[in-house]
Amino acid sequence: MRRMAPTRRLAHDFYRQDTLTVARALLGMHLVRRIGAQRRIGRIVETEAYLGPEDRAAHSWRGRTRRTEVMFGPPGRAYVYLIYGMWNCLNVVTAAEGTPHAVLLRALEPLQGLGQRTSGPGLLCRAMDIDRRLNGADLTGPALWIERPPSSPPVRIGRSARIGVDYAGDWARRPWRFFDRDSPFVRGRRPAPPRR
Repeated sequence: MRRMAPTRRLAHDFYRQDTLTVARALLGMHLVRRIGAQRRIGRIVETEAYLGPEDRAAHSWRGRTRRTEVMFGPPGRAYVYLIYGMWNCLNVVTAAEGTPHAVLLRALEPLQGLGQRTSGPGLLCRAMDIDRRLNGADLTGPALWIERPPSSPPVRIGRSARIGVDYAGDWARRPWRFFDRDSPFVRGRRPAPPRR
């Protein structure tokens, strides 16, 4: 009998972990989108964690709504929403079912089948052909998933406050944005170097 190769696809248990742990651990993983026979693959290089309902920057801060229902569901689902009427954003639902936590994917390093820019959550989704049709999709399913790379060099992780959530008061200053310090595909604010 032929032995099956171990799958590199992340299982639901991975997403059930603490949300900040997942946000860091996703750096260096591969996001895969299958469209027919084609695959688009990018290496995750920037994430942000959202810990509702206490976190005023999280969509789930105001409670359970039709828009945020997916965030309350089982971990390992895609939460896809639209901003500014034109940009889709992909989040990974994390933590235990009923706890509305998620991790926003902010940037990818293109690896396969990607000819468009992938720095920024809206550009990432456009390049990967991710839109609201994938809201609620199982991230262990056939259309969209995250997998471990064949080889995994260590990632030098940087962190900063999240981007674009100034309205959230003190929550806006939480250092819950994580990124690969060596990736040229990370855009936006980086923490200032320490003063001597």
